[in-house]
Amino acid sequence: MLLNRWKLFPEIGVILLLFVIGMELSLKQLSAIKKTVFVGGFLQVGITVMVTGGAYYLLGYPANEAVFVGFLFSLSSTAIVLKVFQDRNEISTPQGRNALAILIFQDIIVVPMMLVTPIMAGKTTDITQSVLLLLVKTLVVVVITIVSARYIVPRFMHLIAKTKSKELFLLTTITLCFAVAFLTSEAGLSLALGAFLAGLIISESEYSHQATSIILPFRELFTSFFFISVGMLLDLRFFLDHFSTIMLLVVGVYFIKSMIASFAVAVLKYPARTVFLTGLALFQVGEFAFILSKVGIANGLLSEATNQYFLAVSIVSMLLTPFVIIFAEDITNSILKSKLGDALSNRFAKNITGEIVETDNLQNHLVIIGYGINGSNLAKAARYSNIPYIVLEMNAHIVQSERKRNTPILFGDASHPHILETVQVNRARAVVIAISDPFATKTIISNIRTISQSVYVLVRTRYVREINELFALGADEVIPEEFETSVEIFSRVLHNFLIPTEDIEQFIDRIRADNYKLFQSHKTVSKTVKPVKPADFKVTCIRIGADSGGIVGKRLETLNIDAEFGVNIIAISRHGKLLTSLDTEEKLLQNDLVFVLGDPAHVENFHKAVSIPKR
Repeated sequence: MLLNRWKLFPEIGVILLLFVIGMELSLKQLSAIKKTVFVGGFLQVGITVMVTGGAYYLLGYPANEAVFVGFLFSLSSTAIVLKVFQDRNEISTPQGRNALAILIFQDIIVVPMMLVTPIMAGKTTDITQSVLLLLVKTLVVVVITIVSARYIVPRFMHLIAKTKSKELFLLTTITLCFAVAFLTSEAGLSLALGAFLAGLIISESEYSHQATSIILPFRELFTSFFFISVGMLLDLRFFLDHFSTIMLLVVGVYFIKSMIASFAVAVLKYPARTVFLTGLALFQVGEFAFILSKVGIANGLLSEATNQYFLAVSIVSMLLTPFVIIFAEDITNSILKSKLGDALSNRFAKNITGEIVETDNLQNHLVIIGYGINGSNLAKAARYSNIPYIVLEMNAHIVQSERKRNTPILFGDASHPHILETVQVNRARAVVIAISDPFATKTIISNIRTISQSVYVLVRTRYVREINELFALGADEVIPEEFETSVEIFSRVLHNFLIPTEDIEQFIDRIRADNYKLFQSHKTVSKTVKPVKPADFKVTCIRIGADSGGIVGKRLETLNIDAEFGVNIIAISRHGKLLTSLDTEEKLLQNDLVFVLGDPAHVENFHKAVSIPKR
């Protein structure tokens, strides 16, 4: 009895985990990487199923079991990979975006896998009827999901939101998760699918942000709950008895899945470095495979021994994932420095060469590495100023589209000295590195300094803490986004407090002259920047609504508002026209919008004198 209760934990963990993933999944936000999602994801899953399933079939197992095992090993860990990338601030890097896209495809394709598993198991003799029934069930689920997301759930959540009870909102959200999971289970589908659909329904509603904000604090708990429950399924005695075989399988999975994922990204014409980094990130077997394995066990496609091997390999591969991603840069650099790496790099580069951009005559030019927002704006500025420039970009689609606009852009990874030599870095006047990959940025700086010690190198980075290391590597100037955002914030705040513009600019110049050390070391501002007390007055717009003070219709000369109220009238808006040149003959009329200058207390007194009293 106790064992049966423990077996409920994986199911609950699966439901909660998939519910959170469904709530966070937004297909609209992924439209920019849809080609990588469907092409890269399909290739990675399809080839992995064929290779793994084929190997399992050659060992003498039935074809349906071999295909199902291929399903299991084709899936990677969304929770672990994205968490590691987020912690390392690499989710916006090319390898981070590619990994996200392929993982999204895996999250989606696992649903058809779960639905087709009973048919593969031969639970019915009439395959045509089973396929049609599956299609009908899928259609019904899709229709219910769309109707619920657009009509039922938003109205229901609106009624809950009107109660203004966070506790009730949370309980309703969780109840909706388990209710939909139960209904899909009763319909012959899976609890996990229902939980995923419930999250998707809420994510598409206008209350998704509030629901997500309430649920997200529980995400780590849900994820931990799931992985703990998975660990409980592993037979430690089996693991120890078959340790050598399990570790051999882990090594095989590592190489096979890494190569297949790398190939899928290479087909999308990414450079060799991005290809290998993405492949290394996706080598493990993930949490959706555990969900699918339960369906396989229920339908007799997974024996107890095979399941234990699968659990052991999966758990070990997930444990190794953070370490593999951490050392992925070193592994990739080792591969690229080999003869095989050079051959692959040249091969990938030829796939996107297209029309050759003339680089032999470049001299005293600007090299822009990365064609994102910063890079493209810099290119526009260079074009406007008639500065010769050339761009290096690793996104094949951007290169192709910009080539059509006659942009001097090359497809290439600037972390390779050969690419830098191609754009004549030794004869360039300046190089701007504007990419989101901190590791690649460091490699590029080092390679530039190997080629040229005189070229001016400006680097865009994200955090202030990276400045010193980039300077040490050879950067002439480093602009951290974190710092520039803070400068923009405090400069606007100081302007709002009417601090003199020249004092604000002097303060900013002092910080930049100190190489941003003011924020890092918490030093006080140099005495050359004199602190100025903020002016204790403000400009306020007030409507003339009452005449309790005998103001309406009176000339400004006779009102003497400055002496009586302590404020100055600097402009009047009347019938849509702004009057800024006021003479002493001007009168105040009812419904005028008056702009007054004064300290907050005097402005408030004037406001009370001319406003309509509240009843």
